[in-house]
Amino acid sequence: MPHLSEKAVTMPASPIRKLVPFAEAAQKKGIKIFHLNIGQPDIETPPEYWNAVKDFSNKVLEYSHSAGNESYRRKLASYYQNYGIDVDFSDIIITTGGSEAVLFGFYSCLNPGDEVIIPEPFYTNYNAFAIMAGIKITPVRSYIENGFALPPISEFENLISEKTKAILICNPNNPTGYLYSEDELQQLKNLVLKYDLFLFADEVYREMVYDGKKHTSILTLNGLEKNAVLFDSISKRYSACGARVGAIVSRNKELMSSVLKFGQARLCPPTLDQAGAEASIDVSDSYFNNIIHEYSSRRDLLIESLNKMNGVMCPNPGGAFYAIVRLPIDDAEKFCQWMLESFEYNKQTVMMAPAPGFYATKNAGNDEVRIAYVLKKENLIKAMECLEKGLKQYPRRTI
Repeated sequence: MPHLSEKAVTMPASPIRKLVPFAEAAQKKGIKIFHLNIGQPDIETPPEYWNAVKDFSNKVLEYSHSAGNESYRRKLASYYQNYGIDVDFSDIIITTGGSEAVLFGFYSCLNPGDEVIIPEPFYTNYNAFAIMAGIKITPVRSYIENGFALPPISEFENLISEKTKAILICNPNNPTGYLYSEDELQQLKNLVLKYDLFLFADEVYREMVYDGKKHTSILTLNGLEKNAVLFDSISKRYSACGARVGAIVSRNKELMSSVLKFGQARLCPPTLDQAGAEASIDVSDSYFNNIIHEYSSRRDLLIESLNKMNGVMCPNPGGAFYAIVRLPIDDAEKFCQWMLESFEYNKQTVMMAPAPGFYATKNAGNDEVRIAYVLKKENLIKAMECLEKGLKQYPRRTI
């Protein structure tokens, strides 16, 4: 039998989806599962999106421009400008989801063998994208004790080598929900300028910021015109995960010319979904106000419920809709599987994402899970009741 490629062998399975077979088996037994494992919002996609798709009048579903429809990019530039992000439509290339934006950024800025520093825990698919691009992730550890704040800049600097080409942050963060402050971003800015690195920022949760706090985009920091690269997506902003429309944004013209070549190689982003994405920019402020109110109230319910449980620790996330939770367990993967395979309460159970899959450091996060508070509060209440009962019954509980 022919051997598979090294990339195929080393490509990690998704820790978010690897427990799906156990969930499916539980469902076949009639057990209701509360899916807290994946960032799939239950908020309705806005009618502006659906109306644009329904009213699409072209008789042929043609290729779009490889950089994305100009009308959409111009409108998207106006959207960014409303957030103080001064970009032209030519600084934007539409991608097939935010995932492709990250890949294009890696392909364009790093050579095989180069390194990108990322605070961990981090979005697990960054591992997969790094393998696809042939690059190495160098993790810098953040900790639950201080809410996963940005590690000291000195720790970043200690990791910089001749192979280091970029630093990547997700702000607000997936999986921790941490919101980086302007001061933290200024520290990163000074570091990347000192060593002439790229600063990548995954900002797909820009609107989902709570407690009256403000999101700061790296593209609002002066002096990073050649260094800053923003990744974006409509998946969470408009609850349109299946649309697969993202963007890579930078004022570095040479970089964007290179990104376009990768865009040409895959032909174009989805034509029909771009029409929906363009129309969605017209949603009213009330749409986002309602989302912020809903998610912040879910967060408050979740954090209060978790921290009341014996032996459980969960910091208060400043944005997105995720939390990393420390549980009194020996092995997060075994516990999450046990919850699906061996536990039920009132014919219900909870599916979570084991946190080790969000770390690059071996054995990190073994007693942690990621929870996505994407369910209505009445279901979150039931899910937390299930989790508390499960923790009490778990045979390998540590406290």
